[in-house]
Amino acid sequence: MTITKGDRVQWNTSQGPTYGTADEKRTSRFQHDRQQFNASDDDPYWIVTSEKTGATAAHRESSLTKT
Repeated sequence: MTITKGDRVQWNTSQGPTYGTADEKRTSRFQHDRQQFNASDDDPYWIVTSEKTGATAAHRESSLTKT
């Protein structure tokens, strides 16, 4: 299942499942919220926005489920 920009996605947190929107796919090294991420074509990351809080975060594509 391929995730595309604008998709509603789910990821797991210590508080349980969280839902949000996939905003931007990253496939090279980048910084988000003062953290470094080593994304690649084989291991892409997505910048996602939480539906509940509006906060953004970076998550590996493999950790996201399209809903």
